[in-house]
Amino acid sequence: MDKKLRAVRKKLLTDFPFYAKSALKIRTKEGKVAPLVLNPAQRILQAAVKKQLAAEGKVRVIILKARQQGLSTHVGGYLYFSVSQNTARKAMVITHHADSTRALFDMTKRYHENCPEILRPHTKYSSRRELSFDIMDSSYVVATAGGDSVGRGETLTHVHASELAFWPKSTAEEIWNGLAQAVPNTRGTAIFIESTANGVSGIFYDLWRGAIEGKNGYLPVFIPWFTDPDYREAVPDNFERTPEEEELVATYKLDDEQLMFRRRKIAQNGIDLFKQEYPAEPDEAFLTTGRPVFNPEQLQGCLKDTRDLEERLALETDEWVNHSRGELQIYRKHDEGERYVVGADTAMGIKDGDWSVAQVLDSKKRQVATWRGQVHPDYFAEVLYHLGTYYNEALICCENNSHGILTCTRLGKDMAYPHFYTEVQHDKTTDKETVKLGFTTTAKSKPLVIDQLRAAMREGELELNDKTTIREMLTYIVTETGAMQAEHGCHDDCVMSLALANYVHEGAWEAVETPEDLYTEMI
Repeated sequence: MDKKLRAVRKKLLTDFPFYAKSALKIRTKEGKVAPLVLNPAQRILQAAVKKQLAAEGKVRVIILKARQQGLSTHVGGYLYFSVSQNTARKAMVITHHADSTRALFDMTKRYHENCPEILRPHTKYSSRRELSFDIMDSSYVVATAGGDSVGRGETLTHVHASELAFWPKSTAEEIWNGLAQAVPNTRGTAIFIESTANGVSGIFYDLWRGAIEGKNGYLPVFIPWFTDPDYREAVPDNFERTPEEEELVATYKLDDEQLMFRRRKIAQNGIDLFKQEYPAEPDEAFLTTGRPVFNPEQLQGCLKDTRDLEERLALETDEWVNHSRGELQIYRKHDEGERYVVGADTAMGIKDGDWSVAQVLDSKKRQVATWRGQVHPDYFAEVLYHLGTYYNEALICCENNSHGILTCTRLGKDMAYPHFYTEVQHDKTTDKETVKLGFTTTAKSKPLVIDQLRAAMREGELELNDKTTIREMLTYIVTETGAMQAEHGCHDDCVMSLALANYVHEGAWEAVETPEDLYTEMI
């Protein structure tokens, strides 16, 4: 083999975009069979894969996509490329529905049958669910989620979890965990998770959030709908942009044909379904099943406007110290002259899955800090004591329901924190008044504090900086029975603690210059 041919062969072995257009054939939307030339959405995914391979030597990618962007085609081609060009590889593709499983396998068989003979490996056998290459000792298998023992007992090098958000709810987590365990954490392996969104609970949502927060090792790849050059419609002569569309143009640089496509889809399916299936931002794709308590559009704007972290602190031997994983996240530096309030919601501890949360607001109702951790209620009292002390003996309002009783008793009675919220309760039978530590959440008081928080948001009184809080507010809903609560599978600890901080806040204010101040400046 001469030098030029050797260079070409090496490029076919290592450069997937070059291999795709040279060796892979797809069926286009126009019904033609043509080479796989990566489209804009596929190029974004490929760039992410290339970058992660260079950094880590393996692929762990989760893809949140709009409809019909060709990403399953890209991933399927990448898996065929990997197992047909290398020895001892095994790829498995799992989809949400049998029809999708057949479609992806047919796509792969088309790759194989149309691959140039010099690049096509010898097939040991082929069935409706597996291609096996005997000389390479590699194979490609498809399966449908919900089937018994999908991937269990296998050793896989490549996995494609297609439309994970739509796998059967009852078995999705178990199937996924088995697949993830089947792929060794070694160089040359690859796991692709791709799906459109399907609500704010389930394994796909959890994996996406973990990837965004940098906790699970997966690289989040989001591809907005307007990346696709085909998502356009002819513009009529009387077309005029609405104010909302003008904002979209300013934010995303959309043109009128893209706006017309958006209008048509919204007219067909409604704005909520459009956002789920054609998102412009990741968070707008995840719809709740109930009616949102807080304005989703406003919260999406808040997500874009949050301040960067100033520092993270951890409580160690009764002192706040800098720590890269500290539970106290600070968005505005501490001011000795400020007046702060703290709202707190207590969880049972480490094993119940909920979080103990404290929210700190300054005099202008700016969210200056949040503390979020899984600790026992008695220790949370110590956290609140030192948090309140650090923030100039801030007024602390802590919920006293359930496990909060212990936190409130420790903080207000045993530790004698000097500025703690109390309620006076009147007993009509004995005509006596009792002072109760903390805030009691009841069927009447909960709607009160939540409605006050909703009003403060509506009036633009609050500056929110913590993304976890904002995302909890996005998934806080009114159910069919009228109850206000977190969407199933989500948390509301940040919402309740923020509501309590807002409830005891005296209202945003700013210091004004007094005559004495002015006189001092003059002299």
